[in-house]
Order: sequence, then C-alpha cells, then structure tokens
Amino acid sequence: MSDPYAFPPDDAEPAQPSFPDELNEPQAAAAGHVDGPLLIFAGAGSGKTRVIVYRIANLVAVHRVPPYRILAVTFTNKAAGEMKKRLGDLLGEEVAKDLWVGTFHAVCMRLLRKYYEAAGLERNFVIYDDGDQRTVMNRVIKALDLDDKRFPPRQVLGRIHAAKQEAKGPEHLEHESFIGPVLKQCFELYQKHLKDANAVDFDDILLAVLRIVEDPESLPGREICGRFRHVLVDEFQDVNQVQYRLVKAISAATRNLCVVGDDDQSIYRWRGADVRIVRGFRRDFPDATIVKLEQNYRSTNNIVKGALGIIKPAQDREPKELWTDNHDGDPVAIVACDNEHDEAAFVVSRIKDAVSRGLSPREIAVFYRIHAQSRVLEEVMRAERVPYQIIGGMRFFERAEIKDLLSYLRVVDNPKSDVDLLRVINVPSRKIGDTTIERLVQTADAGGTSLFEALGPCAEGGSLGSAARNAVLRFRDLLQTLMRGATDLRPAEIAEAVLEKSGYAKMLEADESTEAETRLQNLRELVGSILAYEEETAAAAEPSTLSGYLERVTLQSDADTLEDAPRVAMMTVHGAKGLEFDTVFLTGMEEDLFPFRSQDPKRGEDQEEERRLAYVAVTRARRRLWITHAGRRYIFGDTRYGLASRFLADLPRASVRQEVTPALAALSGARRESSSSGGGSFSSRPRAPWQHPQAQAASSMRGGAPAPARAPGERYVERDVEHDSGGSGSIHEGDRVEHKTLGVGVVLSVAAGADPTVTVKFSGYTPKAIKASFLRRAGR
Repeated sequence: MSDPYAFPPDDAEPAQPSFPDELNEPQAAAAGHVDGPLLIFAGAGSGKTRVIVYRIANLVAVHRVPPYRILAVTFTNKAAGEMKKRLGDLLGEEVAKDLWVGTFHAVCMRLLRKYYEAAGLERNFVIYDDGDQRTVMNRVIKALDLDDKRFPPRQVLGRIHAAKQEAKGPEHLEHESFIGPVLKQCFELYQKHLKDANAVDFDDILLAVLRIVEDPESLPGREICGRFRHVLVDEFQDVNQVQYRLVKAISAATRNLCVVGDDDQSIYRWRGADVRIVRGFRRDFPDATIVKLEQNYRSTNNIVKGALGIIKPAQDREPKELWTDNHDGDPVAIVACDNEHDEAAFVVSRIKDAVSRGLSPREIAVFYRIHAQSRVLEEVMRAERVPYQIIGGMRFFERAEIKDLLSYLRVVDNPKSDVDLLRVINVPSRKIGDTTIERLVQTADAGGTSLFEALGPCAEGGSLGSAARNAVLRFRDLLQTLMRGATDLRPAEIAEAVLEKSGYAKMLEADESTEAETRLQNLRELVGSILAYEEETAAAAEPSTLSGYLERVTLQSDADTLEDAPRVAMMTVHGAKGLEFDTVFLTGMEEDLFPFRSQDPKRGEDQEEERRLAYVAVTRARRRLWITHAGRRYIFGDTRYGLASRFLADLPRASVRQEVTPALAALSGARRESSSSGGGSFSSRPRAPWQHPQAQAASSMRGGAPAPARAPGERYVERDVEHDSGGSGSIHEGDRVEHKTLGVGVVLSVAAGADPTVTVKFSGYTPKAIKASFLRRAGR
C-alpha cells in the first residue's frame, strides 16, 4: 500500500520563480527560498505579509508543492483571513482552500478533532472558555477547603496557565514558592475536572497536539509530522515555548521551517511570548538562511527615523537599519501640555482640524499606555461631539468594576434602586446565591417594598438557612453603615469607604494578576473623577453631593448617537499592534506612565519591552504623528508632577518639532512675568529650541540661571506661588485666567456682585462658573 503522505515525484526541473517588480531584493530572496530553515527579520511596515504570500505561491506554482502540505500559522484570525484572501487572488480559490492557514489554536483544534483518541479525549470533547475555567477553579478551591481570599481563583488560574505555556505540569509548581504544594493540588484537581468533563482549556489544545507530535512511538504523531512539507510561522517574536516546540516537531523531518518576525516588536511577554526564541533561532538552526526586510513602505521618513531612534538603544536586539524611500513628511510633533485635560483638548482640536480638511475619522487613532487614561479623552470627545470607538477594550464607564462602584454609590444615595442592589449584592462574593436572591425578590414583591427594605424581613422570615440569613444581614448592615457615614463624608470619601468596607479593593489587591491591577487603576481613576467634580463645584461655590456626581456621570456615559458614523479609534498601544493609521496621537509620554513604572530598578526586562512598545506605537503612523506629555496629571487618585518620557530623548532632533499647547503657553507667559518681577519660582516646561524636557532647566522661567545637575531619573517638583486675582474689576470678558486645578481658560462672561461669578472655558472642560476669588490673571 502506498504511503498517502509520500511527496509527489518531480517529473521535471522546476521553473525559476518570477516575482513582480513590487518585491524588493530582500523580499524576493525570502519569497524565492525553498528548502531548509529560513529566518526573516521583518521590520515594521516592511511588507512581510506580501513576502509570506508570494513565498507560498512560489512553492505551489513553481515547485509543485501540494497546497495541503503547506502549513502557515498566524496569531490572529484577522491575519489568517487576510492571508487566505491574498492567496486566493494569486492561486485561485480552489487551490488556496487546500492550504492549512490559521492560528495556532485553529490548526491544533483541526488536528485534535481527528486525533482526539491519541490525546485521551472522546469525540465530542468541548472547549472551556475563561468563564468556564473560573467556574471549575471555584469548585476546586471549595473542594480543597481553601480560603478564596488567600487563593483567588483567577490568580490560581493565572499561575496554572503560565506553567502550561511553558509545557510544565503540576509537579513543576510544587517547589516554586511556599504555596507551591497548594498550587500543585489545585492544578491536579483542575485537570481532573477537565478530564472528567471531556473538556480542554485553550492551553490544553496546544499541549495535547504537542504531546502527540513529540512522541516518537505515536502513529498519529508520525502522520501529523509527515503531513506537512513546509511550515511557515508569522509574528514569530510572539511565540511561547509550547508553540515553538510544536512547529519544530512538525517540521523536524524536512527542516523546512520558515519563521517571520521582528524582535523589536515583541511586546507580549505577559502573555507568555519569549523574545529569546526569535533571537536564538540561529543557535537551534545554525544553517538557517537569514533575510532582513529593512525598507519601510508605510511611514514618512521623519516617522521612520523617529522609530529607529527609539529602538536603537535596545539591548540584545538583532541589528536592523529601518529606512524608507518615502518623502520626509511633517516632523514628529512633541507637544507639552499643562495637564491631562489640556492634553485631551489639544488632541481633540487637532482631530477636528484634520477631519475638517477631509481626513476620515477612521484614519485617526489615539493611543495611551493604560486604559485609565481614556476617561478624560472620552469626556472631551463626547463634549466636542467627536465620534470615537474603543478598540480592544470598552468605554471607561462601561467597565465592570466602574459599574460595580457606581451601583454601590447609587444604592447608598437611593436605597430603592433595585437594579443597582442586585448588581452588587454578591460582589465581592458573600455566598448569597440565586436561590436567596429569588426569595429576597419574592419578599419585596409580597410586601410591596424595595429590595433594600426587604433584606431584614427576608432574613428573619425563616425561609433561609442560617448561612444565607447571616450573609443577607451582613450585607444589610454594610449598606446601613455606608448610608450613615455618607451624611458626613464628601462624595470621594464615600467612594473610598465603599471600596474599603465592601471588600472590593481587598479582593482585587489579593489577586496579583495584571487584570486585577488594571481594574484597581480604573477604580482609582473613578475616585479621581469624583475629586475633580468636588473641586469644580467648590470653585463655583456650589455644594458637592453624591447625587450631583451620579447625575453628571450618568449623562456623560450616555451611548453615542453617531454609532454608524466613521469614528476615531482609541486604544492602548498593545491593542494597536498590527494596525496602521494616517494620523496617530500618542498620549501620556511621561516617566512612570510610558515607560510604565519606570523608576522601579527591578523592572529592567520590563523596561526593554516598554521601549519596544514605544517603537510599535510610533510605527503605526503613516503621515502624521503627535506625541503629547503633561507637566501634571491627575490619575489613580493622585496628582503626579511628571517628567517627559526618556524615550523622547532618543528621537533625532532633525525629525521632530516642539510645540506647546495654547493654555500652557499662556500660563508660562504669566509665570515669566511674575518671575521677572520677583514673584517667585515656577515649574519648568519644555521650550524651543528642541532638547529633551528632562535635560531642560527651570532657568527658562527664571531668567536664564543654569539648572542644577540632576542624577539620571531624579524627580523634582517646583511649586507655584499663589497670586491674588487682582480683584473682580481686573477680570473682563475675553481675558485669560488661571485656576490652580483647571489650568488656563478664557473668560466668557462676568456676573457682577460682591464676589462675582466668572464663566470660563478651560482647556479640556465644558464652560465652568467660577468665583473670581479662585482665579488669577494669565498671560494673553
């Protein structure tokens, strides 16, 4: 019987490949390569997808490799879909449909459906998603009689997934730390539950196939490895150990392994990606052909030079000289802003200018390092009626943790809000289950009361067991305590009390995952939003009430009415990978924000990834790039006086221009005048001619005195000296005025009186009514 996987014989010498003129010399060399290992270093915007597509087409059309013997692995369904479409256009749909093109998980699932028995599964096995996995882990924690506060299910799952991504089993966790033995038990019982349910999680899909192909005695393994003559891997810098071992094993017989990647764009270490794999490919394949794609087709010359300036200082990188034949274009704009509201106002004003000139909002993107930065940007976008969408995330006020805290606050403010009470009754977990909630609703319906009023009668009515009864009473006591305290607390203090007394903050602090940290950051940002509301109402001589804030935030978080219109894309830099836009705004380029937590000396490896992340951000822009940084930023509940990001120092001076927002320019002018008249010292801001903001001195505000020498990374704050507004008579319509929190604004109107109220349009805010005593004159 003939071997069904034997390579078809070659009856004649293959023709030489002929590639279109659109391929440059390195691209053609990579596309024309046939046998043996191949490593393609593909710089940003260098046309790597084009190379992969032409290489596959060359193998099929010229070298007569049957399409079903070619495996091309991508990291996203979008990338796989684009590759299939291009291959269909080149080879025809009938030929292209036989190619194996897909993500690691899609390819492995296709194999598992055929070789399920070799993986110890039954034919109808199921995949457990994230929610299913948490349900299983909750059961594991309960079965082992563990404290779910000390061993949060999400955190335990994270440790298990991290181990699986390195192909490690339960035994590897036993000696990892003092809780290793407990993690080992959890891992073992978790896997037992999966096996009993004939289920796999996402990591198991890959691990099951890996075990099959690495088993030399396995007939299914030999069949899988014999099936493919050529293996291609896209985005190779993002693979983990399991994925690398998979493609190595599958291609072991022919050694026709082609990998395409860029170590400069490895930004997913927190997902298990290991940049050492792409950098060490030569060690595993000493005879590999190396091709570098260094010509950028995407961006202007100034943007390319800026990107290269940022990435060149990276440690252990493969040397690559990114370049382009494109025109210089506009310089990269480095924009100094007063604060986060001024920054948002500047970004939105430039977006409106670009749209007015005919650029589609779809061609504009706003990047930030962390999700919490989006709140102020979203507020200004809504205020200015600029349609936008959050990519790879959700709007700030739609996030689960934000909705949870707002629901708590609404119940404290209005105990009759049943919807909000139901949302938080068991968040964090209080062991109040669906049956107890159902009886609570029945009690409220029978008595014609709110759910809050029914908490006591339900608990004392005898229909609940002792555990449920005690849980309901504790919840009632919690709400009553919060309500009593609310009469003497400011709105922000009420929010902080809710986070503390409910156990919500403690729950997230106990979970060491990145997701939990992000949720905590978002909650601190919400508290910061409440504090900003308090300051605004105080300046307008109005009371700060919880009801007032909840009314404001409810109106702010109304859904867009322009859902069908082209929208500006807003996203974290991680979410921007693989995308490109005509115009990009990279916001928040400050130390401790980007690079994130830059002052921590233990995060050296993280800082290298932060540099790569900045490189990815810059290379998303085709024609225009704006980079903003603020002198002070209210975030996570604190005002931070920041230094501009160290990465800005690496931008070549010839490729950038420096700008200052109008509000900061006016503020600086007023401070120079005050300084020259002996008014005191003021914090410095970057000024032309260009130099890195960290290297600049406060002397620009002090008449030219040299700045004191500072150690690298040293932080400093120079406080402003308060000045009297000069009396209400000195403030007129059209004047520029300064408020210590809101920044610089323009007076729209002045209402007469002993302590006149001035209506001011501040940068990044809607018009505010402010008492004149809270203002001082700013420069024109």
